[in-house]
Amino acid sequence: MLFVELALIRWISANNVFVNTTSNFVLLASFLGIGIGFLNARGERDYVRWTPVALLVLVGFGLAFPVDLRALSGPDPYHGLGMKALPQNLSLTIVFVLVVGVMAGLGQAVARNFVRFKPLNAYRLDILGSLAGIAAFSLLSFLDQPPATWGVITGIGVAVLVLPRARWWQFAAVAGVIGLLVVESLLPGEMWSPYNKLSIEHRHEDGQPAVSVSANNIPYQTAVSLGAMRDNHPSYFYPYRHVTRADLGNVLIIGAGTGNDVAVALSQGARHVDAVEIDPLLLLRVGQANPNQPYRSDRVSMHVGDGRAFLEDTRQRYNLILLALPDSMTALAGQSALRLESFLLTEQSLAAAKSHLAPGGTFAMYNYYQPFLLSRYATTIEDVYHQAPCTELQPGSLGGRVLAVLTVHPGGPVPGCATYWRGPRLAAATDDHPFPYLQKDQIPRNYLWMLGAILLGSLLLVRLGGGRFTGMRSYIDLAFMGAAFLLLETKNIVQFALLFGTTWLVNSLVFAGVLLAVYLAVETARRIRLPRPAVLYAVLIASLALTWVVPQDSLLALPVIARFFAASALAFAPIYLANLVFAQRFSDVHNSGTAFAVNLLGAMVGGALEYLSLITGYRVLLIVVGVLYGLAFVTGLRRGPASQPG
Repeated sequence: MLFVELALIRWISANNVFVNTTSNFVLLASFLGIGIGFLNARGERDYVRWTPVALLVLVGFGLAFPVDLRALSGPDPYHGLGMKALPQNLSLTIVFVLVVGVMAGLGQAVARNFVRFKPLNAYRLDILGSLAGIAAFSLLSFLDQPPATWGVITGIGVAVLVLPRARWWQFAAVAGVIGLLVVESLLPGEMWSPYNKLSIEHRHEDGQPAVSVSANNIPYQTAVSLGAMRDNHPSYFYPYRHVTRADLGNVLIIGAGTGNDVAVALSQGARHVDAVEIDPLLLLRVGQANPNQPYRSDRVSMHVGDGRAFLEDTRQRYNLILLALPDSMTALAGQSALRLESFLLTEQSLAAAKSHLAPGGTFAMYNYYQPFLLSRYATTIEDVYHQAPCTELQPGSLGGRVLAVLTVHPGGPVPGCATYWRGPRLAAATDDHPFPYLQKDQIPRNYLWMLGAILLGSLLLVRLGGGRFTGMRSYIDLAFMGAAFLLLETKNIVQFALLFGTTWLVNSLVFAGVLLAVYLAVETARRIRLPRPAVLYAVLIASLALTWVVPQDSLLALPVIARFFAASALAFAPIYLANLVFAQRFSDVHNSGTAFAVNLLGAMVGGALEYLSLITGYRVLLIVVGVLYGLAFVTGLRRGPASQPG
């Protein structure tokens, strides 16, 4: 069930750019579907038998009605297969309902076995299965496997679920899903990295070879020759107007991508270049096709990883540090999503870059900036370096965006600079509020409409697909626990992304760590007589308070190993304690299927509350978590003292 959920999140966002703008969209649909499935653990409705058909319709819809970004402006920037894309609300609604349908069948299949065991035994087995799911998907990510592989694994699993009373049309639907995904995976010029569906096109620009790359249906990068860059993209050379060849001993390029910036640095006399890129296929495969062959130079060291993590862990100093298009996908910034470069563009990150400049070193960053983004980054540089950056604009604009190069020299004025920033000030993004693409600290109106529609629609679907609400009332405290736990998990994922990088491997390890902490809590509850709930809640709130008191910046200053143990203690202690509370409560439920469903539906509310971080930052979520667990304690008092497992 978890494997399919991860695969759907990954696959749908790669084919529909609307989903990229909506954080937690597929996750919320998955929770709703699983919850409906658990509400029907013993029900007469049979969702399992229709799972192959629902999956086939979902995959067919995703491939027949994809959403591509073709332009940054104009009346029709979004396209499908040779036509305008479906309206956003319609496209997202269909995707949401179909994901709910798929996960309802899988949820019911799990629930039918779940209720055959004692509640804690069932939960323990469920966690072990989830660990297997995250391990399998992580392995496929490491191997850069395409959707065909995901489809084969999912298809086999679904086929087993419908046995022994399977019908021919169910196997036909499974075969259809696998066939469609195989065809998609064999499309020429496409490859799947752990982050993106990369579409590669070899073409010519001004009679010279070029390689264009789209990521998740969004125009991303184009590798061109040095001659084409000089003629058509002079901004690549702007930072080198302010440094001499003698000063280019050591250069750091974050966001090296397909290698254009590396080629320019080499052409300008850099004696060594550290090229950092988070997407391994961009660096190790697509970059090798760059017409200038920069990655074959013995003056270049390639680093696959997160740029902020590289800055925190390296001891090297550089004559030039360049942030080269690290936010290339700003056209579709999901303001609430923690994106790959979110922590690279904060005030603290630019300060970390400053600390790695050699004496007389230079820092520069560039991109096609919206006006407010240009103001934000220029203000951030001014706050960090205490002087306005040199601002150079390439002529022309793209969809209201202007290509600007911001350069600063901590030792004084930038040599050879003609224009310094004199625009309006805009507050910098910070490590606690890493949303540079959010103009104001508020939840955008379209997000509020979307969340309202999801929650109201969920109530309707639960009523239609899960039955009456009366049977859920006795488990309201589990709903509060579900909401609190999802926020706690989100906070920990964000914290580890800051401390160790926003890479797929870090996220996988955090998910696995969360599941292990849950499993240990369940084993503890099964084998040891726990204190009364009031004591557990008090210790849980104390652990949240300790996490609040310890600032994240203090952990960044620690060596990597010490940082890992300190972060793990702060992150997983509240998770362990929260699951002791949950396990104690869950051990004596009368209907484990309904109780687990209510917990999942509460997690949906937690997913909606995550958007509060747009206003408050992530740290304040700890207070929300504490309040939710307080409500869980108060509502749990109504049912009397909890019984203890033997």
